[in-house]
Amino acid sequence: MAVFEAARSSAGHYTAEELLKKSRALDRSVSRATVYRALPLLIECNVVREVDVGRDHKYYLTETGSTPFRAQLICGHCDTILEVDAPFMEWYGKAVAAKHGMKPISQKLQVTALCPKCQK
Repeated sequence: MAVFEAARSSAGHYTAEELLKKSRALDRSVSRATVYRALPLLIECNVVREVDVGRDHKYYLTETGSTPFRAQLICGHCDTILEVDAPFMEWYGKAVAAKHGMKPISQKLQVTALCPKCQK
């Protein structure tokens, strides 16, 4: 429950290690293994979304019930992640899948760029 509460109260993107720290603040008995076992369950229940930016670790974002069609702008230097609405993704995914006789299950769009700070 501490992992669930820590995830629910987290704003923005966070790593598993950051979630561990926040979970331990709620319950000192939470172990690293507990967090890593809980994350797939939270993802499967759509409480948390995994964001893979192609690094040696993943980021997580607590779902807030907003539009499921969001894209990520990821700074290729500092890993800043911005979530942006991408309502066109629903239409695009359905159109491309239908063209090939398929039904979409999930989709994602990530754009790697340099944030203003890293451009300098």
